[in-house]
Amino acid sequence: MYKGFFGLKENPFNVNPDPRYLFLTKEIEEILSGLMYGIQTRKGIMTLTGEVGTGKTTLVNRVLDWLRQRATKTAFLFNSRMNSSQLFDFILAEFDIPCESRSKSQQLMKLNQWLLERFTAGETAVVIIDEAQNLTFPVLEEIRLLTNLETSTEKLLQIVLSGQPELEEKLNLPQLRQLRQRVMLRCKTRALTNEQTRDYVLERLKIGGATENGQPIFSPAAIEMIHLYSLGIPRVVNLLCEHALINAYVEEQRPIQPKIIEDVAREFQLDEVEPIASPENLRTSAELYNSEAFIQNLGEALARFRISPHGSSSRERK
Repeated sequence: MYKGFFGLKENPFNVNPDPRYLFLTKEIEEILSGLMYGIQTRKGIMTLTGEVGTGKTTLVNRVLDWLRQRATKTAFLFNSRMNSSQLFDFILAEFDIPCESRSKSQQLMKLNQWLLERFTAGETAVVIIDEAQNLTFPVLEEIRLLTNLETSTEKLLQIVLSGQPELEEKLNLPQLRQLRQRVMLRCKTRALTNEQTRDYVLERLKIGGATENGQPIFSPAAIEMIHLYSLGIPRVVNLLCEHALINAYVEEQRPIQPKIIEDVAREFQLDEVEPIASPENLRTSAELYNSEAFIQNLGEALARFRISPHGSSSRERK
């Protein structure tokens, strides 16, 4: 709608994790290099953590592109709400490993044989799990045990766990100390600085078709306001910019001024709610994460704590 008005060829602030739009700060370049190094040198388990909206999934997609260009065998699991049996089903399906048996031991033997064949052929196999903070304790324990698939010198399966800060909190629990000790590489995304936010906005506009010699689309003061309300979270930057472009197109305003950014921020209540997790939200419930039954029977678990119209729970009414 606004592309013609601003001279753009595509929408530069879509929230889709398009790896073309990955903004390479020094920190992001270090993360990419670290993950690539960890996979190439068969480190075993690696983690990628960061606040919601800081570009983890875009990073993962860039890594996946790199792996596919190298014809590396990859399994990308985006649904982390699974039990142990489903974990093996998903991995075998992603690697296209046939196994008619539902026995975990048989599936593990098939996977081990396949990994040994890949190793002999000089190939690497990688499992990437997104939203890994949702994994239950039993599933995380299975992931730890998968690192036992190895030769005398090399890990056969490389595993990347990508998740929110809650994943770090979970790995620090005593119940997962064995898994924590096996994490050989830890990477963390961070919010953008003021200067990085400016460069991020300009870079995405450039990729979207904006000309460097044309009239600016956002005024410097508007970009300052974008950083203020977004706190440097790229996803929130995209939200502000996308709706600012729409509003500015309607008002035929170019360059975009701070007033439009403020209006969008109020519309989405960014002047009231911080787009980052509070320390209280990072506290982990061991009972919750240790229950596969909770994941499999989520509706039943929620029903136990359903709030009545009078504001009291079913447990309180008994």
